Amino acid sequence: MEPRSRSFYVLAAFFTLFMLFLYGPTVTIAILSFQGPSGGLTFPMNGVSLHWFRDLFEQQAVGDIWGSFSRSLVLGLMVMVTTVVVSVMGGLAFRRRFPGSNILFYLIITALVIPSILISLGVGLMFSQSGMTVHWATSGFGAQLTWTLPFGLLIMFAVFNRFDSSYEEAARDLGATSWQTIRHVVLPIIAPSLIGVALFGFTLSYDEFARTLLTAGSYNTLPLEIFGMTTNVTTPVLYALGTLTTGFSLIMIGAFLLLTWVSTKRKARAGSDAGKGMV
Repeated sequence: MEPRSRSFYVLAAFFTLFMLFLYGPTVTIAILSFQGPSGGLTFPMNGVSLHWFRDLFEQQAVGDIWGSFSRSLVLGLMVMVTTVVVSVMGGLAFRRRFPGSNILFYLIITALVIPSILISLGVGLMFSQSGMTVHWATSGFGAQLTWTLPFGLLIMFAVFNRFDSSYEEAARDLGATSWQTIRHVVLPIIAPSLIGVALFGFTLSYDEFARTLLTAGSYNTLPLEIFGMTTNVTTPVLYALGTLTTGFSLIMIGAFLLLTWVSTKRKARAGSDAGKGMV
């Protein structure tokens, strides 16, 4: 076994510091959320208990926590479904050149470089000046799509750029219609990528703050509610909320990864069965 070079240890140390910087704050908040009833917002900890987690479920807990959580969950699912559907349609459309395709592509990408707070301000003004209600399910939904759709489209562009069109040609030779080809050939092949786009759409929406700030109306989403709590909550109940929401995010990511694994295994099994059938 060859000895490790000095560069290896330098890179390992840098990576370790980066991981501490990335996850250290989250771990710190999780630790402080398990303090006793007399706990504060900083170290040292005063006791160990689940007091602040129980406090979240009591009626006198500060803020509309569960209402804002339900709104963020519904909004995240709306954005996720819309992002997946539009991204697939856009990816299919951009497989062929059409007039104005380059301009449209750059217009889509531009949404990623415009400051988020300006997007929020512009969408809020557009709704208010048009006489429409500024609400998390309408203006907030539209503002968040300006963030999630470019990511979803970029992923689909990359997927279809590497897609082997011979599968579609074989399906059409066997008499499949365009819809049957998409449903039974294209979508199963790109299923892992669709799950990735769905994960992008949901997680980006679930924790989006800037683009929702001026478009949510009178009802907060969870990130807005947490931000509001930082100004008037002086107990570890805020840390307990952060720990629960982080845990929920990790559960959702794990669920999507499990779906990806199942989809990949199913596709591999189908390919193996097809190969045996040919033999």
